[in-house]
Amino acid sequence: MIAFLTGRVAARGAGSAVIDVGGVGMTVQCTPSALSRLHVGEEGTVATSLVVREESLTLFGFADDDEKNLFEQVQTASGIGPRIALAMLAVHSPDSLRQAVATEDTAALTRVPGIGKKGAQRIVLELRGKLDAPALNEGTLPPADAPDSAQPNGAWRGQVVSGLVNLGWSAKDAEAAASSVAAEAEDTSDVTVLLRSALRRLSRA
Repeated sequence: MIAFLTGRVAARGAGSAVIDVGGVGMTVQCTPSALSRLHVGEEGTVATSLVVREESLTLFGFADDDEKNLFEQVQTASGIGPRIALAMLAVHSPDSLRQAVATEDTAALTRVPGIGKKGAQRIVLELRGKLDAPALNEGTLPPADAPDSAQPNGAWRGQVVSGLVNLGWSAKDAEAAASSVAAEAEDTSDVTVLLRSALRRLSRA
């Protein structure tokens, strides 16, 4: 088991980062809050969970052990794999997700791509009482650190759309959300901030 990675951030996109660990580039699929702490050219650390499949080994990265542990816990519910678990932590913070389960807020759970009404009800039934109690005044993702240098005009759009599609949104919805963000964003230098803004729009739709 790979519990965490520490190394120089070689690349970062809307949904993943490449971390140079001892000369080996490790690709990590990350939550938005984890990506907000990673800056190209600087050293970074992410908590990780390794998912082993017959055809692949995939590393998922998190801002802290709390995100990582919740990612692993929600997968104990029927029908929840790593991709949907990652999407759950992209749409909701750990404590807002715990709150949704504790209060049986299935509407909040169905904001996650890939989770319908029946799936949300099943998640509540199977996870209620198994997750830690949510903290008070929680429910937003941690603030991003200082942004990377500004990207060329429009270069961020493809990364945001790709990140949303990887999280389970349709290409049409992803393009629409990116267009909404583009129309209002004053600063397009940090793709992770733009991705979170697009996710909030899609979650409210």
